Amino acid sequence: MAATGEPILEVRTLVKHFPMSQGAVFGKRIGAIRAVDGVSFDLRRGETLGIVGESGCGKSTLARLLMALERPTSGSVWIKGREIARARGAELKQVRRNIQMVMQDPYTSLNPRMTVGDIVGEPYEIHREVVPKGDRRRVVRELLEVVGLNPDHADRYPHQFSGGQRQRVGIARVLALRPEIIICDEPVSALDVSIQAQVVNLLERLQDEFGLAYVFIAHDLSVVRHISDRIGVMYLGKMVELGAESEVGHRPAHPYTQALLSAVPVPDPEGRERRRRIILQGDPPSPANPPSGCRFRTRCWKARDVCAEREPSLEVRPGIAHAVACHFAEPYGGAGFPGLL
Repeated sequence: MAATGEPILEVRTLVKHFPMSQGAVFGKRIGAIRAVDGVSFDLRRGETLGIVGESGCGKSTLARLLMALERPTSGSVWIKGREIARARGAELKQVRRNIQMVMQDPYTSLNPRMTVGDIVGEPYEIHREVVPKGDRRRVVRELLEVVGLNPDHADRYPHQFSGGQRQRVGIARVLALRPEIIICDEPVSALDVSIQAQVVNLLERLQDEFGLAYVFIAHDLSVVRHISDRIGVMYLGKMVELGAESEVGHRPAHPYTQALLSAVPVPDPEGRERRRRIILQGDPPSPANPPSGCRFRTRCWKARDVCAEREPSLEVRPGIAHAVACHFAEPYGGAGFPGLL
């Protein structure tokens, strides 16, 4: 579904630092873990923004900030003109109706002591105004049918379902409040590959049917490319590349994105032989002590002195159609790009 209208989700210079202390009880603060460090983006109705990056880059912390499960150190999150990051009480409850989350693990995100019908209908216990009590069972059955489950199984328990079916239950629960924005935090990473495709196809169908906007967070770039209209690439708490899937997914300009794409499996044997993998040296630095300047410079084959002296801003650069944070950004196929060919 094509994105339409004004942004319904606006994220501005979002920062989340977790304090580090020395000592178990009255410890002295010795630093901070910079989990998310100045992330900005917009999301429109019907659009899917994929967020990709290695483990520890800040993706899940970003999801929790969008849901107001964490309070930001600074920056803001706006949903349809209302700031969720600072909302409290009844205002937060009302704003949260518009933004819901599909959890990563369908095995632990469902209460094993509740029936599937009770799980899907539980949001109505908090937001009683959404559906009258007498209609809830009927609506729950309809939701189960919408996500491809047998509505007659509403009285069964989560352990009686497969992993893919449990994730469908989680999606039905998310749809209960009729949100406009859904945060998908690694929604298929715990599932078999064949089941992953079914869940992704379901999410795409629901998006077309209900006009949903997704923030789809994953470490698997091939899944992100399939479902996303735009892709944002995160590294060590920073957004290093952001643009249309047709650009970022096929003409990456940041060295880190190029390395991620070079690792995506290629089904064609001849294509595999022609492709050169970009092997990054070393591990990502600690978010508690990131490098000066460009945070990727310690693993980058293009790094020069300026990369340590000055942090590159995320902006559209000459010859590149999307935003990239790199002093030496070069589009797909450039002389400094050793892979993907």
